[in-house]
Amino acid sequence: MLGEYAITGGRAADIAASVERGVSSGALLPGVALPPMRELAVELGVNPNTVAAAYRILRERGLIETDGRRGSHVRAKPATLAREAIRTELPPGVRDIATGNPDPALLPSLTEALAAAARRYAGRQGRYGDEPVVPELEDAARAAFGADGLPDGPVALASGALDAIERLLSAHLRPGDAVAVEDPGWAGLLDLIPAMRLKVLPVALDDDGPLPESVAAALGRGARALIVTDRAQNPTGAVLTAERATALRELLAHHPDVLVIDDDHGHAIVHQPLHTLAGATRSWASVRSVAKAYGPDLRLALFTADRVTADRVQGRFQLGPGWVSKLLQYAVVDLWERGTHDTAAVARSYGTRRDALIAALGERGVAARGRSGLNVWVPVADETGAVARLQAAGWAVAPGARFRVASSPAVRLTVSQVDVSEMERLADAVADAVRPGPGTRYA
Repeated sequence: MLGEYAITGGRAADIAASVERGVSSGALLPGVALPPMRELAVELGVNPNTVAAAYRILRERGLIETDGRRGSHVRAKPATLAREAIRTELPPGVRDIATGNPDPALLPSLTEALAAAARRYAGRQGRYGDEPVVPELEDAARAAFGADGLPDGPVALASGALDAIERLLSAHLRPGDAVAVEDPGWAGLLDLIPAMRLKVLPVALDDDGPLPESVAAALGRGARALIVTDRAQNPTGAVLTAERATALRELLAHHPDVLVIDDDHGHAIVHQPLHTLAGATRSWASVRSVAKAYGPDLRLALFTADRVTADRVQGRFQLGPGWVSKLLQYAVVDLWERGTHDTAAVARSYGTRRDALIAALGERGVAARGRSGLNVWVPVADETGAVARLQAAGWAVAPGARFRVASSPAVRLTVSQVDVSEMERLADAVADAVRPGPGTRYA
């Protein structure tokens, strides 16, 4: 039911905008049913085809779904409502382990890097028409990609991994095309795809990466692109193994026109080797951001891709931002040249914390996942109740709804800012929170 909210408008665009305002303001909640098209047409005094066109616009924008006899309703996670908005204000004293940020103590200082970047820039200031990637960064990135077994391809830049993925998808897909993505998966990506007027096809995964049978099903349903996280999968910590990568490459060989994007989320923060799907099809790309290892404010992601894809992305990029700041590029070069980041030490630090929490939970009969990266994924029966009980115990965790499409309820705990000495206390709180409690349960 719409309650007191009144949909208005005489044109399809106006009607669609009215519904979108209702969703954005919270007046039309996720799951609420919209009026049947003929009924709304009579109410607004317009032709039913006008309402049909408005509903089509809303479906393409990822705001509503239409399901046969059930009619049209606001999506459970509409594109207008970012998954990061599925949170509550934290009361004083509650530890926030929901955000997914790296440990600041493991990030290098940027003071010298930015000063060095300024010195380099003073002698080689950027100009319109320059090459978009500074030579020192391109050479280092090309060597790193090659050392990890990636195919030889152009090196390009974007303002973060999500920006790169958006540009890669735009280079090949049109509104209405389907994208196969991991479920559970990265909240930002699950927001981005419907916002681009693309369809999400969820792919199940285990600790070794996407399940081949689930990928095959998505490809059979017409997926035009597949996005896979190689390491430190967010939120489960899965790592694509050599055996799973081989199985997926064999599968993808029968779908040469599919765009395959590797997101190396664990670059420079995990010890597991990279097993890439790049090159399994004609159109491919591998993306790695510097944010987790060097700081979230370094908005720079490198990617390599087949020549056609890289040319399309770079050409479109030049029509907008033009290039990623040369100052940021020089700062990354300086960090790399001075060896400011010890990947092995960082991986050990995060691994020790994850392993301590998972072991403590196991001792309390609570199953959890976390092979790599910053997070531990804990399946629960009652997601809302678990989040509320943990907050009452002093811990704010991320509800699994931010990361799920069709997979089972869970909560995500980021261990990057929790000391090993605190894991027993945290495990006690989690064990208490996931047990069925008295009173009302909320789905």
